[in-house]
Amino acid sequence: MIFIALSAIFIRMKAANRPITKRKIIIPPLGMSTGFMMFIVPQTHIPFLWAIVAFLVGWFLFAYPLIKSTKFEKRDGQIYVSSSKSFMFILLGLLTVRLLLHEFIQNYITVVQTGALFFVLAFGMLLHWRLYMLRHYNETFGVKESTMSS
Repeated sequence: MIFIALSAIFIRMKAANRPITKRKIIIPPLGMSTGFMMFIVPQTHIPFLWAIVAFLVGWFLFAYPLIKSTKFEKRDGQIYVSSSKSFMFILLGLLTVRLLLHEFIQNYITVVQTGALFFVLAFGMLLHWRLYMLRHYNETFGVKESTMSS
């Protein structure tokens, strides 16, 4: 699991070298949303309140450092996510906190339910971060909100 997480961090760092588009901002949460199909399987069921708390923890706590470290810049007529020296450390810190929480929570619920809970947390984090990115991208480089509703 640590290898996969570190691989994801490495891929994310390399993505900073490629231009960003609205499509590249929107696709990750859409793709991740298919993971909610796991809840068809009864073993993954968790209390609804737990799911809400996990989502809100992801939305408010885990997304915050990502939002604060995400900036855009225009280079050669294209838009890039600015390289942030702190971004890798933020991702490693979030991974560490997540692993510690995972080990603690896994003692009280099944491994499958723990996975479901952390999926909901990760989705809340990713959705908030990507919505922020989309809004910031539109305000800075694209369509303003007032013209989007027209």
